[in-house]
Amino acid sequence: MARILIVDDSGYARRIHRGILEAAGHTVTDVSTGMGALESYSLEHPDLVLLDLSMEDLGGVQVLKTLREMDAAACVVVVSADIQRTTEQTVMANGARRFLAKPVSAETLVAAVTELATETAP
Repeated sequence: MARILIVDDSGYARRIHRGILEAAGHTVTDVSTGMGALESYSLEHPDLVLLDLSMEDLGGVQVLKTLREMDAAACVVVVSADIQRTTEQTVMANGARRFLAKPVSAETLVAAVTELATETAP
C-alpha cells in the first residue's frame, strides 16, 4: 500500500482523511502547514501527497510548485473546497495529478489514491 502525506490546516479534515486511508491499508502521516509539508516530504519521500490549498504559512499552490521543484515525479492530489474551474486549472497546470472537491467521499478518495499508487508503483 502507499505512504501518504496529508497536508491540511484543518485537524478535522486530516483526521477524516487519515481514517479513510488507513482503513484502506495505507500508511499516513499528516501535517498542518505548508512548511511542514515541505520538511516532511524531504525527510519521508511519501508516495503521494494530499494537499489542501488554504493554509496560514504557505498557500497550497506554492507548496505544490515547491514539491514539484524538489521532485519532478512528486504525486500530488489537491483536495480543496475551492471548486472554481480556474483553481482546478491552476493546480493541474502546476503538476497536480488530481483535483478533488471537498467534501470528498471515502469511495472517491480511496479510488483516486489507489489508481495513482498503482500508476506510480515501481
